[in-house]
Amino acid sequence: MKRLSMLLVFGLIAAIAGGGYWYWTQKPGDASAAANAPKGKGKGKGKGKGGGGPILVKAVQAAVKPMPVLIEAVGTVEPEHSVQVRAQVSGVLQSVRFKEGDRVKAGQVLFEIDPRTFQAQYNQALAQLARDRAQLENARAQQDRLAPLLKREYITRQEFDVAVTSVKSLEATVQADQAVAEAARIQLEFARIRAPISGRTGTLAFKPGNLVPAAGAGTPLVTINTMDPILVAFSVPERQLDDIRRYQDDKLMRIEILPDRNAPPVAEGKLVFVDNTVTPQTGTVLLKTRVSNPNEVIWPGQFVNVRIVLTVEPEAIVVPEAAVQPGQEGSFVYLVDGENKVRVQPVKVARQIGTEVVIASGVKPGDTVITEIPQALQEGGTVRLGGRDDAAKGSGKGKRNKGRSDAVDQRKSADGVAP
Repeated sequence: MKRLSMLLVFGLIAAIAGGGYWYWTQKPGDASAAANAPKGKGKGKGKGKGGGGPILVKAVQAAVKPMPVLIEAVGTVEPEHSVQVRAQVSGVLQSVRFKEGDRVKAGQVLFEIDPRTFQAQYNQALAQLARDRAQLENARAQQDRLAPLLKREYITRQEFDVAVTSVKSLEATVQADQAVAEAARIQLEFARIRAPISGRTGTLAFKPGNLVPAAGAGTPLVTINTMDPILVAFSVPERQLDDIRRYQDDKLMRIEILPDRNAPPVAEGKLVFVDNTVTPQTGTVLLKTRVSNPNEVIWPGQFVNVRIVLTVEPEAIVVPEAAVQPGQEGSFVYLVDGENKVRVQPVKVARQIGTEVVIASGVKPGDTVITEIPQALQEGGTVRLGGRDDAAKGSGKGKRNKGRSDAVDQRKSADGVAP
C-alpha cells in the first residue's frame, strides 16, 4: 500500500514537471514572436522604412489674424470708497437697522443709540432760548416806548442808552441760545447713526445693549465698502511703463480683469492712476484701474489677473499652444514640409493669449505645424496628416475594424504605397 502511494506521488510530480517543461518551451517562442513582430505606427522611427508606415499626426496651418498686444500682471481689488462707521456720541446701543453684509444706501439709518439724555438737553436748550427771546421782546418794547420820550426830553440820554444796550445784550444771548439749541439738536441727531455712503456692510462690532464709545475710541461699529465701481491696483515692471504711457491716451487701450488667467474677462476699465515713483525694492510702478462691477463678480481684497491691452497687431502669426514645445535652446515647433517630412523649427514666442501663441519669428503664414506630438516622432520622419474627423472614425469602429485598418496600412506600406 505504501509503495502504491509513493508511485502515485512520483507520477503526479512527473506530470507537473512535464507540463511545466511544455509551458516553458512555448513561452519563449511567444515572446520572441512578439519581439520580432512589427511595432506599428506609434513605436517605429517614423521614416516609413519597415517601421510600420508613416505616423499619423494632427496638424494645423499657422494663421494670420489680428491679435492684441498685452501686458499681464496680478492685481488686488480694493473699494473706491471705504468708510469706518463710528458713533459720535456715547450711549447704549438700542437697535441695529440692518444685517451684516447687507447693501445700504447713503442716509439710511443703521444704528440707534438711547436718545433720552440728548432729547432732555435739547429740550432744555429750547426752553432757555424761549425765555431769552421773551426778554428780548420786552427789551425792544421798552426801547420803543423810550424813543419818543427822548425826543421830547422827558428822559435823559443815559436812560435811553441803557434800554438800547439791554436789547443788544439780549439779542446776543438769543443767538447764543440758538447755537446751544442747534448743538443739542445735532447731538440728538447723532443718536441715529446713518450710512455716509452707499455700499456693502461688513462685520458688526457691537450688538444691541452694549455701551457704544464716542468717535476715536475703539473699534468702528461697521465698515462700508463701495462695490460699484471698484478699483483694481496692480504693479508692472518699470521697463513696461513707457509702453503703457505711449498708449495711455489711445481709445483702443483697455484693461481687462480675469479671476482666472484662462477664463474670459469679467470686467473692463480704463487706467485712472499711475504712481509718481518707482518702488526701489521691486523696480515696479503701481497703477490702478476703475471698472464697473454691477453684479459684484469681483470682491475687495481679491487677487485677480490683469490684462492690459495696449493695441491690436493686425497681422500676427498664430499657432495653437500645443504646437510649441520647450527645449534646452528655446522653444520650437515640428513643421511638415511638402513631402510630409518632419522638421524641427526653433521659434521665438512673442506672447500667449489663452490657448493661442503669437510667433515673433521662425514660422511663416501657412506653415503646417504638428499639434499632437507622438513619442516616436523624429526629425526627418514621414508623417500622415489626420484631423479630428479621422480620429473620430478610428475611435468609432470596434477593435476588429481598427486591427483591419492597421493591417491594410501595413500591407500598403510593404507594397510601397503610402496609406
